[in-house]
Amino acid sequence: MGSLKGYKSMAIMGTYIVLNVATPLEAAKHLTDSHHAILITAAPHPLSVNLKHPDNMPTVNGNIDSPLASRILSKDFYEPFMSQLSRRRIEDPIRALLPLEDRPGVISLLAGKPNAETFPITAMQFTLRDPVTNEEVVVPLTEQELARGLQYGSSAGLPDLNDWLIGLQEHSHGRKRGEGWGLCFGTGSSDLIYKVCNALLDPGDVAMIEAPIDTPFQRGCTDVPQYRMYDDRGWRRCTWHRHEGSSRDARKLAGGQAEAESSVHCTDDPYYYLYFGDAPRPPSYFMLERDQPEVGRVIRFDSLSKVLSSGMRIGFLSAPQPILDAVVLHTITSNLQPPTITMVLSLRLLKEWGYDKLRAHVDRVAQFYHAKRDVFERLMHKYLDGLAKWNTPEAGMFFWFKLNNLTDSEALIRTKALENGVLALPGTVCHPDARKTAYVRAAFSLLAEEQADEALRRLRDVIVAAQKEAVSASA
Repeated sequence: MGSLKGYKSMAIMGTYIVLNVATPLEAAKHLTDSHHAILITAAPHPLSVNLKHPDNMPTVNGNIDSPLASRILSKDFYEPFMSQLSRRRIEDPIRALLPLEDRPGVISLLAGKPNAETFPITAMQFTLRDPVTNEEVVVPLTEQELARGLQYGSSAGLPDLNDWLIGLQEHSHGRKRGEGWGLCFGTGSSDLIYKVCNALLDPGDVAMIEAPIDTPFQRGCTDVPQYRMYDDRGWRRCTWHRHEGSSRDARKLAGGQAEAESSVHCTDDPYYYLYFGDAPRPPSYFMLERDQPEVGRVIRFDSLSKVLSSGMRIGFLSAPQPILDAVVLHTITSNLQPPTITMVLSLRLLKEWGYDKLRAHVDRVAQFYHAKRDVFERLMHKYLDGLAKWNTPEAGMFFWFKLNNLTDSEALIRTKALENGVLALPGTVCHPDARKTAYVRAAFSLLAEEQADEALRRLRDVIVAAQKEAVSASA
């Protein structure tokens, strides 16, 4: 299986999706006629995008023994990947000049920024829990920080926070400055995923989508049958699946370079820091790429939602500069910029802690969910043994389980379970083709033990009744 000749394809593990192609039959024909192989990554939102015209792709040769600088892909490499809409976007002339306001000695008459003296908020502070000592510390914003947070900012995000998080990527993934990548911000990683897809895909392009996956990837798509792409010559699976919380084999690209030459790989990894398995944390694709013959294919999505605050809506994208430029241009024409005030608050917090205390904090968060998982699984054994099967998650905040002797969880969860006072996610909504499935997703992040006990008791009653009904119907 591979990309379409004359088409651009994107793989998100599991199912090919054709956008705005006339019929599923036409889509299937394009796929079966294809000969140009693609690589697949399988972090929570893996994407592998192929060239529209792979035969015209610039040739890049690399050797893992070569200096890293000589293995970084050139800017020209990314040009064929860009969507028509992305190519038509032009730089905003006002936004392009804004950085010049910071030049020493310049008096700016440029931007129509409101005067900070008119803002009603005159001071701000927050109380921060130290992740090591557990003491609470009051952290005030300086007058300069507050003024900066209440004012318009860069469409790429706060430069100081950008710098701090580049340092975090070095600590977490071993990727240093000057290695063919940079960083920009969005209002959560979902915002950035949308903008990267918009930058790389045109109507009629093909995506291979992992199943199960979050529902936004299903919209506006025509589904065609599933094709599996596990191949011993490529990366197979890495880090943590969003729904299952299960480990994926982290494999380096071991040959098959011809298949890789026309692809870039995007991975959304929001649960990277919520790992609580016994084995060491597996390396990310972003880390693994550094030792490949060519560097610059991996586009990584991160989020502060799971470790600092989901309401702050701060996601950050680690990617080659041409991809960052396309995303920032999209931001300028849509929501203008990420929220400055939440970036200022995040930066102040992170500077207060430093990298070591942030690591202590995320380890503490992971152990919190570890304990939540253990309680929830004990209750699942109490109520669902013999009724369902599951793998114990090692990361994240969900159980993904399969109901025994049932083929479709949709009606049971949406109707009967809800009528019995319990709400979960039917597995069918996590499949791009909305196939029938006996799987259910249950979140354990918020519930106290007493609530979880009652929820699973109610769910058990519904499952038992449904299984009895299924047996009677088949008799």
